[in-house]
Amino acid sequence: MEFGFGPRDEEFRAQARAWLGEHLAGVFAGAVGRGGPGSEHEDARERRAWERELGRGGWIGLGWGSHEGPGGGEGPGDGGVPGDGGGFGEYGNRRATLTQQVVWAEEYARARAPGRYGHIGENLLAPTLLAHGTREQRDEFLPPIARGEALWCQGYSEPGAGSDLAGLRTVAVRDGDAYRITGQKVWTSLAHEADWCFVLARTEAGSAGHRGISFLLVPMDQPGRIEVRPIRQLTGTSEFNEVFFDGAIARASHVVGGAGNGWRVAMGLLGFERGVSTLVQQIGFEEELGAVVREAVSSGAVSDPVLRDRLVRQWAELRVMRWNALRTLGGSGGDAAAGAGAPSVAKLLWGGWHQRLGELAMGVRGAAGAVGPVDWSEGSPYELDALQRLFLFTRADTIYGGSDEIQRNIIAERVLGLPREAR
Repeated sequence: MEFGFGPRDEEFRAQARAWLGEHLAGVFAGAVGRGGPGSEHEDARERRAWERELGRGGWIGLGWGSHEGPGGGEGPGDGGVPGDGGGFGEYGNRRATLTQQVVWAEEYARARAPGRYGHIGENLLAPTLLAHGTREQRDEFLPPIARGEALWCQGYSEPGAGSDLAGLRTVAVRDGDAYRITGQKVWTSLAHEADWCFVLARTEAGSAGHRGISFLLVPMDQPGRIEVRPIRQLTGTSEFNEVFFDGAIARASHVVGGAGNGWRVAMGLLGFERGVSTLVQQIGFEEELGAVVREAVSSGAVSDPVLRDRLVRQWAELRVMRWNALRTLGGSGGDAAAGAGAPSVAKLLWGGWHQRLGELAMGVRGAAGAVGPVDWSEGSPYELDALQRLFLFTRADTIYGGSDEIQRNIIAERVLGLPREAR
């Protein structure tokens, strides 16, 4: 499949750019550029309001109808671009083709619009419900996400079951028309803000490995049954959390894909995690690289031929990542094995690239880049600047979302057909 932008995509781009220009003003002007990695604490109230503003504009859930074909198989509608895509879907989201979803992602990042609170619900849970959920589940959960009203978090990793997710020990016991959940999750992004959490738990007693796991939708407002403890990061902020479940309740009708089928649902979700949203990420990377280049010019570090070579290499590798992402979205050419490994390749590419960018950011600063707070318990003597936050946050890039070691194992075993690692 040839992945390119046509005239209707450019019409859609103009529409998206105009909407963002109009709405990232006034009450939301102060939130521009806020809430990125390492700064997720910034302007929380304004960014929640921004989610609702996106919902009113129909910009949440572009392409949710793609399971019916490009653009959902519908014609033009109010506010849409005629022809490919166009109109609004049944959940209040604008219909859009794959290329138009990429266009929106690009324009959103270029406008430096606020970091999204609704990413997990929109880009992870919603496609999962469209692929594996019942009609009743879609009707209940998709409209609040599309309106920007319901925020979600992901209950996967546990102490001792992070990259080896199949070792999870959280259990959910059937109790009439509900499940009671007991266990602990960790590294749960935005759990302190979320209204709901999708949780992997064992619903079959004595099960092990991939078997006996279910995918449950759990309301977070259960005082005494769910406790959220923030985890202080190197940046001094707390995007991640520990979450403790002590008899938390999930309705039996909120099991996605059927009891015991959670592993299949969870692995499908991880594929969605590295779709169009990776292109948003890459444009954010481009902004960060630009800041590092400007710092190199300002400090005079650009005159160092070694640093200059590293800057050029970062730029070239970012272009390669973009074209690889577009090629992947365009299809794997019928090679199912290569398609299965594409998310792992993407994670390896961007994780290492972003970590090297953080190191380069400190390299162009020289000794001044190493000056920073030492003891957070005593309070920071001054705020970290953007490049320092970038460096500290990127130390985790090759671990979270699936460590590099795990991604290489997936490629080796599922794509190259090499022998499985000894357990």
